[in-house]
Amino acid sequence: MIVAAKSPVEGCLFVMFGATGDLMRRKLLPALFQLAQGDQLPERYRILGVARDAGMDDARFCAWAAQVLADAGLADEETRRRWCASRLHYQGFVDAGAADYRALATRIAEIERSDDLPGNRVLYLALPPQVFTATINALAEAGLARSGGWTRVLIEKPFGHDLASACHLNVQVHRHFDEAQVYRIDHYLAKETVQNLLAFRFGNALFESSWNREHIKSVQLTVAEAIGVEGRAAYYEEAGALRDIVQNHLTQLLTLTAMEVPAAFDAESIHHEKIKVLRSVLPIGSDAAVFGQYAPGGQSGRPLAGYREEPGVAADSTVDTFVALRLAIENWRWQGVPFYLRTGKRMTRRSTQIVIEFRGPPIALFRSLDCRPPHTNLLAIRLQPDEGFDLSFEVKSPGDHFTLDTRHMEFRYAEAFGAALSAGYETLLLDVLEGDQTLFVHAEETEAAWQLYEPLLRRATPPHPYPAGSWGPAAADGLLAASGGTWSNR
Repeated sequence: MIVAAKSPVEGCLFVMFGATGDLMRRKLLPALFQLAQGDQLPERYRILGVARDAGMDDARFCAWAAQVLADAGLADEETRRRWCASRLHYQGFVDAGAADYRALATRIAEIERSDDLPGNRVLYLALPPQVFTATINALAEAGLARSGGWTRVLIEKPFGHDLASACHLNVQVHRHFDEAQVYRIDHYLAKETVQNLLAFRFGNALFESSWNREHIKSVQLTVAEAIGVEGRAAYYEEAGALRDIVQNHLTQLLTLTAMEVPAAFDAESIHHEKIKVLRSVLPIGSDAAVFGQYAPGGQSGRPLAGYREEPGVAADSTVDTFVALRLAIENWRWQGVPFYLRTGKRMTRRSTQIVIEFRGPPIALFRSLDCRPPHTNLLAIRLQPDEGFDLSFEVKSPGDHFTLDTRHMEFRYAEAFGAALSAGYETLLLDVLEGDQTLFVHAEETEAAWQLYEPLLRRATPPHPYPAGSWGPAAADGLLAASGGTWSNR
């Protein structure tokens, strides 16, 4: 494949909306600081935090940020203090009305003038999804959709609540921003292990030549979480697992696993192939979908509350905390190969993985011998935790008697490279500076994904209960029964 050259990184202003929120505290501020400490940001840059706290000013914001970095265990006190004082600014909003945005535009111009910045701006919307449209329109009305340099707007997931809202949001965004300016974030795409899926497939002829219906029997994609809703009941009661994980994270893994070889390693070529996958998925029937909701259970000797017992959850809630799907991709590469998608909260353990089950030998060569038939080869791609690969294969056990034994070849990132893998936000921020949209989601992708799952949003049946701490409802096993398979819980 041809690798596209990236644009040079220029000076810029990061305008971070929701600057005192959870995402800024846990991910964004530490990512910006670590990029700065690694000399990966432009020589000239500033960070302007924006939040609904008119009582905060530059000094208080710097003190807050320094404490966030300290809590994350990053650098020493003097390094943190110096960086915050030299790079951070703050602009408070009263009610996020037109006057606030006019004041913001004035403040941005002042910072760019005083710090000799070229007018390049990153507008990061770390905000609740219900205010995306209002924020986009307010930015445009204040003249902040364009600048003397480039302007790029980052929008966090979820992008829309259903197909209609996603289409409406795209229309509103495109009223003021070109698609080339828009970066829809799915942080899974920035994980090293997800990016390595492309290297694994397209950099190794051994696997890519076998990546088709002739050699693969089935594909499983799992995003399992051991935690519950963790204080996010207000959001989760409106979203559920289908909207929260399937429509974005799992769908992105699906497209990267199933897509054809792109013409080049650039955003346009990769987006094109991912969209083709989504357009090729057949409608998902009710018999190919299982929804669940965790009930009271236990793990390692400790009791776990059910979803309906969580604070803020309705006592009769029918929100799904588990989804399992069987998908069929109707194209030459994958015709007849089932793709199984699964996600859930309060499952046995945290695990994100892709499991490829290869077809067995066409002839039962060893049937005349007194030994078990060979197991099918499995390739497990672990995205988190314990990131790496695991390939199972059959060997003869030593001895006179002919006996087959299953062995594993393993690769682990931690063993090979030592350093801990980043959460991905560092990569995303650098890509925005370079104008590289490869790891971001195109408008057509969001709409194609919502179109695929839209019928499932209108389900009438209640979710199947499953004990907290388990692998989900037993009904999910039925999705694989026709092919004689089982879920891989490696």
